[in-house]
Amino acid sequence: MSSICRLGIKHLLPKVVPGSNVCWRTFARMVDAKLDAVPVVEIDEGIFKYVLIKVYGKEKTDGSEPSKLIVRGFDRAQWHSDIYDEVSSALLGLGLETECLGGGRIENRPDLKQIKVYGYSQGYGKADHTETRRLLLTKYPDHNITCSDEGY
Repeated sequence: MSSICRLGIKHLLPKVVPGSNVCWRTFARMVDAKLDAVPVVEIDEGIFKYVLIKVYGKEKTDGSEPSKLIVRGFDRAQWHSDIYDEVSSALLGLGLETECLGGGRIENRPDLKQIKVYGYSQGYGKADHTETRRLLLTKYPDHNITCSDEGY
């Protein structure tokens, strides 16, 4: 986790915006709103690779750093890093930092209301499939979602 962005914004803003103490709080609220607006789950249909990502908001004055976990899985991605690079670039553009917590595969069969989470990423390691299942249930509460450590 790089502190360059956090410090850069916090220390440059007072020089750019007069009375920036208020503006810094406004900026922090905007970033929190952006963090809240990031969808928890975005996955395709079929069989594809996925990554579990932790998204960080800006550090608060009390030292806490808001964060949330998200699941991303795209049929178009050849590698887990393709997914992470796409998502992290988009979120960085919103002022949010990310950390990849691992990956695997998802088989999403909406016609059967079944989702299977399994496997691992050679580059990022195995994601916590139980946590991934919990997140998937927030979007697909009526689906049968199973986890397995088998398969690649």
